[in-house]
Amino acid sequence: MSGTQHDEDAATADGEPRPGWTHTAKVLVSSLWFPALFFFGFLFCYLLAFHNPTPKDIRVAVPAPAASQVQGALDKAVPGGFEVRPVPGGDAALRRAVLERRAAGGYLPDAAHPVLYTAKAGGFEIEAVLQQVFTPLAERGGATLKQVELAPTAPKDGMGTSLFYLCLGLTIPSYIMVMMMLRATGLGRWKKVTTFVVSGAVMAVAAFYISLAMDCIVDRPICLLYMFMLSLAVSLTCYGLVPFVRQFFPGVAIVVFVLLSMPASGGAIPVEMVPSFFRHLHPYMPLGNLVDALRNEMYFDGVELFRPLLALSVWIAVGIVLICAGFFWERHRVKVARSGGDEELTPSDLEEAVQDPTFEMPQPMPVRASTHYIGASEPMLAGRVLDTGSQPLHGVLITVTTTDGRQLTRTRTDEHGEYRLTGLPVGFVNVIAGGPRRVPSIKRVYIKDGPVAHQDFVLRPRPQDPSPGGASATS
Repeated sequence: MSGTQHDEDAATADGEPRPGWTHTAKVLVSSLWFPALFFFGFLFCYLLAFHNPTPKDIRVAVPAPAASQVQGALDKAVPGGFEVRPVPGGDAALRRAVLERRAAGGYLPDAAHPVLYTAKAGGFEIEAVLQQVFTPLAERGGATLKQVELAPTAPKDGMGTSLFYLCLGLTIPSYIMVMMMLRATGLGRWKKVTTFVVSGAVMAVAAFYISLAMDCIVDRPICLLYMFMLSLAVSLTCYGLVPFVRQFFPGVAIVVFVLLSMPASGGAIPVEMVPSFFRHLHPYMPLGNLVDALRNEMYFDGVELFRPLLALSVWIAVGIVLICAGFFWERHRVKVARSGGDEELTPSDLEEAVQDPTFEMPQPMPVRASTHYIGASEPMLAGRVLDTGSQPLHGVLITVTTTDGRQLTRTRTDEHGEYRLTGLPVGFVNVIAGGPRRVPSIKRVYIKDGPVAHQDFVLRPRPQDPSPGGASATS
C-alpha cells in the first residue's frame, strides 16, 4: 500500500478518519498563505522602505555661478544626497524653480545673507533635511541662514501627510468594494461596474469635503476629479483581474495596490528618501500619482500634472480592457462547460470561488473537485455519483439543504462524477442528487469541523427509461 493511501486510511482509536500529514500541510498552506503574504510584505516593503529614510539625489536650485562649489560642499556633507540644479538669475529664479517643482529647495549662497527656499508641501522630511544640511553650510561663512517657506501645507496638516491618508482612504475601500461585489451574484457584470463608478464618485466627494472640514487640505474642487480617477483606477483594475488571477486575486491586489503602492507613493516618506526600487515604481503606481496630482494642484498652482493624470488614465484604461477581455473569456468558459453538459454554469458561478481571506466568513459553496490550489477552501462534504453500472455520472445536480428544506448551496459533479462542498453549517443537512432521466436520491449527512463527510450516490434510471445495457430498470 502506498504512503498516500496509508495516510488516507489511517484512523484514530475511536474509528474516526485521521487526516494524513499531506492533508494537514495543505490545510495549513491554504489557511496561512495570506497572513504570510502580509508578514513578509510588511517586512520587505514597509520596514525596508521606512526604517532609515536617507536622502538621495534631492534636487536643489542654486545660482549657476555657485553651483559647482555648493555641489562639492554637499557631496562632502551627504554623499549622493543632493543634486544641484544651476539656474540663471538670483532670488526670483530660485523661487520659480521651487514653485514649478523643478527643485525641492533653493539656496542663495550670499556671503552676508544666505537664504534657503523650502516647500513643506513637497515633503516635511525633505524640508527638515535641507535645514539640517544647509544651516552649518551657511554658518561656515559666519552668516545666519534665513529660511523662506514658499509652499506651506494646510493649517491643520502639520506633518504634511494628510494627502497620503486621504488617498489611502480611497484606495483600500475601492479594493474592498470589489471583493464585496463579487459576492453579489444577483448583479451582472455591468451593474457591478456601474456600482464602482457611482461609489467612486460618492467616495471622492465625501473624502474631499470631510478633509476640507478638518482644514487639512486646500479648497481646490478640481481635485474631486483626480480622486474619482484613483477610485476608478483601483476598482476597475481589481475587477478586471478577477477572471485571470482567480483565487490569487486578493493577494495580487494587496501586493499591487497596498504593499507596493504605499511605500512608493511619496506620501508618508518622500520618494527621494526611500530605496531606489520604490523610487522607480513611483511614476507608475496609482496611489503615488494621486498624491502628486493633489500636491501640485493644491500647493503649486497645478504644475506638473500631465504625468500623474496620464498614469491614472492608463490604469483606468487597463481596467476597462481587462473587464472586456474577462467578459469574453468567461463567456468562452461557460460555452465550453455547457457543451460538456453543465447547462447551469454562469459567470457568477465563476466569481464565487474568489474570496478575500482577510474578512470572508465561510459560505456554503462548491469546491472544484480533483483540484487543490493555494487559497482554496478545504471541502467539508465530498462524494461521488455513479450509475447502476458503477460508471461515474457527469453533470449530476447536487443540492444541499437544511433539515427544514432551506437551500444552502448546489453544484454539479465533474467528469469523474465527484463533487465537493464547503462552508456548510455543523449539524445534519440534506444532500439531494438528481440528474436527467435519473431517479433522485436524498441522504441526511452529519457535517462537522475537521474530517470531511463523505456521501456517495448510485442513481437508477427512471422506470420508463431503458437501463444501461438494455436491462430493465428494476432495483
